[in-house]
Amino acid sequence: MTLSAPEGLPAALISLGFLFLAGLAADALGHRTRLPRVTLLLGCGLLVGPAGFDQMPTILTGMYPVISIIALSMVAFLLGGELSLKTLRAHGRAIVLISLAIVLVTLPLVAAGLWLVGVPLAAALVLGALATATDPAATYDVIAQTGVQNRFTHTLKGIVAIDDAWGLIVFSLIIVLARALDGGGLSFEVLQMSLREVAGSVLLGLAVGAPAALLTGRLSKGEPLRIEALGLVFVTAGLAIWLELSYLIAGMTAGAVIVNLARHHTRAFHEIEHLQWPFMIMFFILAGASLDADALWLIGPAGLVYAVFRIVARLLGGWIGASLAGEPAKDRRWYGPALLPQAGVAIGMALIAAEVFPGYGARIMAMAVGTTIVFELIGPLAAAVTLSRVARKTDLEKG
Repeated sequence: MTLSAPEGLPAALISLGFLFLAGLAADALGHRTRLPRVTLLLGCGLLVGPAGFDQMPTILTGMYPVISIIALSMVAFLLGGELSLKTLRAHGRAIVLISLAIVLVTLPLVAAGLWLVGVPLAAALVLGALATATDPAATYDVIAQTGVQNRFTHTLKGIVAIDDAWGLIVFSLIIVLARALDGGGLSFEVLQMSLREVAGSVLLGLAVGAPAALLTGRLSKGEPLRIEALGLVFVTAGLAIWLELSYLIAGMTAGAVIVNLARHHTRAFHEIEHLQWPFMIMFFILAGASLDADALWLIGPAGLVYAVFRIVARLLGGWIGASLAGEPAKDRRWYGPALLPQAGVAIGMALIAAEVFPGYGARIMAMAVGTTIVFELIGPLAAAVTLSRVARKTDLEKG
């Protein structure tokens, strides 16, 4: 006797099996060649998606929104766990100054470059704001793959943990300014919505993290059980989406609260580390499959200007922030290259901007999608090379 299966399920299960095997192959190839797993998995997704051979079952591509939320929520908890008081005392100044410097340099530089090649000022400012977004998942996975644990990587994790909050606030301010420049007058509605989102997400993280710090890790001698870890991730993400808040900021806040308040924890998020890799495999391959390579042909010369100026801004902003923070001279130039990946946050901002500025909507979306393809492929590679160089310099100094 056999149970009837939904149409397309056998193909989806077979494809899912191949996804995990592809992840295993990417992991092995990454260790042998030093290529980032993220780039390999995204490339695999591009090949099997509509941009390539179009062999991804519809039932799997339909799972992408759920998988991405779960995977990114896990990353958010792990990044929040890096914001312990010990880490903040050692690297807090650098985390704040470098992240702010990169945002404040990227916005005007990218916007100015686009304006100079003929993009209307309002649209150029919005695209400059999009350029401030990074991809915490890609950056975190590159760090995990390289296994480098030093002052530089601890600071880097802290930067990507708070980066989204700065990006949302800056984007909201720019939307208000761009609407005024475009003749729509001053309206603080978007700004109020974003400030509410950031503040509400932090409050939600506190509301989940405080009791979780007290209650978890009691049954396993200081280490939360796997089911506790999953429960926290799902509850936080679900509440954030239900309340129309940022599940990334909420998860990072909850992670930071737990790691600082749970004195009985020895490794607060060890179980999440065990669970996240299968979800990350699915997330990056499905992300690659969802990318529309045709968008690269729509962005034109402005896309090249965006990419070049964003790279320059990251290099310059990282160096300025690291110099102001008093970071070691040997590390200052490497923060920018390590923060090149750009992903879902930029796409989300572009969707909002397209609604606010329907006249520029198609251009903004094409630019966001097209440049995301570029930076998701080259960004992790740049981050991997950066971490390798920093680690080598540190080893030479110790030797």
